[in-house]
Amino acid sequence: MSRVHSAARLLRACFTSALVAGSALLTGCAVHYVDGATKDVPPSAFARRTPAKPVQVLVEFQTKGVSNARATGALKQIITDNVKATGLFSEVRDVPAPDAGVLSVTLNNIPLSDDAFAKGFLAGMTFGAAGQQVTDGYVCTVSYLAPGASKPVVKTARHAIHTTVGASSAPANTYKASSIDDAVRVMVRQVMSTVLFDLSGDAEFK
Repeated sequence: MSRVHSAARLLRACFTSALVAGSALLTGCAVHYVDGATKDVPPSAFARRTPAKPVQVLVEFQTKGVSNARATGALKQIITDNVKATGLFSEVRDVPAPDAGVLSVTLNNIPLSDDAFAKGFLAGMTFGAAGQQVTDGYVCTVSYLAPGASKPVVKTARHAIHTTVGASSAPANTYKASSIDDAVRVMVRQVMSTVLFDLSGDAEFK
């Protein structure tokens, strides 16, 4: 079983709301869509440091701001692989080194069940108009502390996965995922590329 598949199953078990957590999921009636407001940023668009520096990556997954150790374990390698894919660092490691900065990545899952909060969170994002829909929001925060620095550079990006049951049409401006595995993979890749692109353009990072 792949890391993405294991992570996706865990995320579905932990975070999908009661609307789709029962028989609908088991019978394949739920359809997952990745919100289109957050997009892929290709590595070629990133600002580069010369020379590139090594980095230690720390990962934490949260559910409503509370650390979720099981989900962290499932997603740690996936997030680390996305950091490597940017090419921003000469080496990506999980242990300290004297010449390495520290990149802390926090991905906070916020099920958007409250309409008022959802509208505030997803300002500029899209909602489906048909059928029953739930949305899981994700806030990705990276904090980079350069070697010898006392103040980190902090950047934040947001994403969402929409799940519909019985909808006759897809939410506008979304990518229809082939599975929950696919939705998680795309969401993580896009939110990580977005937040690391913002980091790369910060003068304090460069």
